[in-house]
Amino acid sequence: MFDFNSLLSIIKHITPLNIIDICIVAYIFYKLFMLIQKTRAEQLVKGIILILVVMKLSEVLGLLTLYWIIQNTLTVGLIALIIIFQPELRKALEHLGRSKFFSKKFFEDDEELEKVVDEVVIAAVNLSNSKTGALMIIEQDTGLNDYVESGTKIDGLVSSQLLENIFVENTPLHDGAVIIRRDRVVAASCVLPLTEQMVSKELGTRHRAAIGITETCDAIAVVVSEETGTISISINGKLIRGYNGERLKKVLNNIIKKNTEVDTTIFKRVKLWLSKINNK
Repeated sequence: MFDFNSLLSIIKHITPLNIIDICIVAYIFYKLFMLIQKTRAEQLVKGIILILVVMKLSEVLGLLTLYWIIQNTLTVGLIALIIIFQPELRKALEHLGRSKFFSKKFFEDDEELEKVVDEVVIAAVNLSNSKTGALMIIEQDTGLNDYVESGTKIDGLVSSQLLENIFVENTPLHDGAVIIRRDRVVAASCVLPLTEQMVSKELGTRHRAAIGITETCDAIAVVVSEETGTISISINGKLIRGYNGERLKKVLNNIIKKNTEVDTTIFKRVKLWLSKINNK
């Protein structure tokens, strides 16, 4: 029977630290759920929960053989889970590493950022008009050296002319992705991982690669369809299609400025606190 007095006693003994502890744990579970949502890990978690329920029922009902099998399977299965969930664990750790506490500002100022965005947008629009397929990856906090090594190094200043020439059909570098780091085109013809998501049959390898790379890191992928000339952006494993030049420019500026802004509210408060100490 429910004991209301016991509940009141527990509530009375809750301290601010207990509340903070509960909030932290709840936040961690929330972020974990958001990370695995709509991925294969979500189905695996459901399967594990079902096994745990069956295990508890077998213990309560006295099904000793079934309980022994499940218990020993789970003990060995912990190692298997680490292997199975390796992509999700990597994604979670990278997400933690991209915290504002570890962020670095890639562009010296807004003028440099706008220049790069302008050149990418001009190239995307021109390639779209000529229905030339293209895949441009803008690096952010997560380094892309692994993928740079798979392509041909260029290290050229970002310009619409360079980007358009790279993707001209039947040229040596047109097949693959271009990786942009700050104001430099660091490599072309780079090989990227393909997404395992079920995507529309209308989407080709470029779009699957754009989704795949943004599933594993915080890069921004700009894709131009060879068949339709449609411009798309992929961020965080999600592909959004149908951009024109004006909208593409606005979205890229907003995303990059947001992700490179280190001077957040918490940092402002710390700076203000330190300045007050120094003035005393």
